[in-house]
Amino acid sequence: MSILSSFAEALATARIEVVDLTAPLHSGTPVIQLPEPFAQTATFELEELSRYDDRGPAWYWNNFRTGEHTGTHFDAPNHWVTGRDGEDVASVAARKLIAPAAVLDFSERAAQDPDFLLEVEHIREWEATHGPLPEGGWLLFRTGWDARAESQGEFLNADENGPHTPGLSVECARWLAEESPVIGLGVETVGTDAGRAHSFDPPFPCHSALMGSGKYGLTQLQNLAQLPPTGALVVAAPLPIVGGSGSPSRVLALVERG
Repeated sequence: MSILSSFAEALATARIEVVDLTAPLHSGTPVIQLPEPFAQTATFELEELSRYDDRGPAWYWNNFRTGEHTGTHFDAPNHWVTGRDGEDVASVAARKLIAPAAVLDFSERAAQDPDFLLEVEHIREWEATHGPLPEGGWLLFRTGWDARAESQGEFLNADENGPHTPGLSVECARWLAEESPVIGLGVETVGTDAGRAHSFDPPFPCHSALMGSGKYGLTQLQNLAQLPPTGALVVAAPLPIVGGSGSPSRVLALVERG
């Protein structure tokens, strides 16, 4: 039996489970909010064209409007000024959209401290137990934040000082971008940076370092609790928007279940 035939059989017999890591996309999907005077991304909207009526008697379809970085989405290098000459989302090689994942679970720490920051030492401790991060794979940072995904207020968790959501320290973001073997970072929060990263030096270090190094981001992931620390294979499928800085994406994980 060929490799692909064996794979198809494993899917059919549920020896490989497909876990959907994608947040449902609708008008209530949380979106990032930037301070004035910066431009804001659009929430998701459907515009009905016909629904089995005189506008189209046998079909239902819609136009939709949203931002590139709404819901579960992919960040391409040209999303940030440090990667302005890098790939747009349509230029990302298809072979890079299927890659292994390491899942680092810090949900208990984030529950105690919404401003929790992942440090390089945390990754080293994880590697001591589970082995090195996967070459050409993803680091998926589990914080339990997907439990808040149906509420804009709870998801952004903002007060008069700004949002409070977990993320990476400046040093960790730089290490992940410049020294680690992964192609990108996946998170459950609205963006790859911590909520208070606007005040870091440099500001928004994940965006700055990852995009500047030609790496990628995945945000607003769900169901990371269903993945093992190692062994999952991630399929990240953004729309190939020519010139686009990112795209809402369907993100799936393939997990062996015995």
